[in-house]
Amino acid sequence: MKVVCVGGGPAGLYLSILLKRQDPSHDITVYERNPEGSTYGWGVTYWRGLLDRLHAHDPETARAVEENSVRWSDGVAHVRGVTTRHRGDEGFGIGRHRLLEILAARARALGVRLEFEHEITEPPAADLVVAADGIRSTLRTRYAGHFGTEAQSGRNPYIWLGTTKVFDSFTFAFRETGHGWIWIYGYGYSPERSTCVVECAPETWTGLGLDRAGEAEGPALLARIFADVLDGHPLTGRSAPDGSAPWLTFRTLTNRTWFRGNLVLLGDAAHTTHYSVGAGTTLALEDAIALARALREQPVLPQALARYERERVRALLPAQSAARYSAQWYENLPRYIGLPPEQMFALLGQRHSPLLPYVPPQLYYRIDRAAGRLESLRRFKRWLGPKVARTVHARALTTRR
Repeated sequence: MKVVCVGGGPAGLYLSILLKRQDPSHDITVYERNPEGSTYGWGVTYWRGLLDRLHAHDPETARAVEENSVRWSDGVAHVRGVTTRHRGDEGFGIGRHRLLEILAARARALGVRLEFEHEITEPPAADLVVAADGIRSTLRTRYAGHFGTEAQSGRNPYIWLGTTKVFDSFTFAFRETGHGWIWIYGYGYSPERSTCVVECAPETWTGLGLDRAGEAEGPALLARIFADVLDGHPLTGRSAPDGSAPWLTFRTLTNRTWFRGNLVLLGDAAHTTHYSVGAGTTLALEDAIALARALREQPVLPQALARYERERVRALLPAQSAARYSAQWYENLPRYIGLPPEQMFALLGQRHSPLLPYVPPQLYYRIDRAAGRLESLRRFKRWLGPKVARTVHARALTTRR
């Protein structure tokens, strides 16, 4: 089979690896519009479950990823001068640049051709064309009417930054300013560096002058606001073409269908989930695993692509529900920020819950603590989340029709 993958991010590279492992005779080329070694972002996060799946599908890639990752198991929140620490699941961070190096080297070793600085604007001749070129996918946009693409923008502006401060835990810090609250999430991705995401309400953003701050001025102001958490380390960013700091509002992207003929969507080209759940790279790699499996087990291409779409749409429902409620939690921060820090941090950990927006926060906190002791309540919460997600998805489909 001749396969062309448009986009040299984690999803496209990992799919090429899996397909070559399944059948070395596949003719696979990955095209990337940017030069090799250039990438956006700083570090990415993932959890033990993904690493176990990588070991199951390509142990060599999994070993390299694990060896180049840092790990943590605690979450720390700084609120109103109080520091609260919770033990959590084992998490990992790896530099995006390093992850792409690992995947590219593995793909080349298996015989995949990698073509950088090569823009693809229409589907090339191939048995299978994979659009793995991100949220602004050129190929998906070309057929947006067929795919039923929809994008919804969030309310809060945010910015990705890096720092030489190395966090040993997944760190949250909330600061009150004269213009409202602003907060930072920080996590390590190498022994020398960490990623920081800063978010705030629109009125805080404009009130602090962050909407007008330049490439150096904005990160310097944020470093002063969070100086105690950063231990005096600076924040660095990537400038936009006009020299401004690249603040964004998150775009949640969905598609009614994921394939058109022999063209199929993968990763962020097919879906996005809010950055606050840290699942983007994981979901993209899981897309690649599911597509490779469907192609292996179903030799008829249309049926294989339909199976891939059904499997991934179903699997994504809980993650998309969690991401939607997580984003809303931050957009409604005043509802929670006045709680005692221990309760506020506990509800931060429960921000994916479909019940939380509708239950008074302190009552929810008491119910959640009781649920931790009662198996019946735990089962009810596990049952309710996916059920609400399916209901929301069904309503969305009805609205689109």
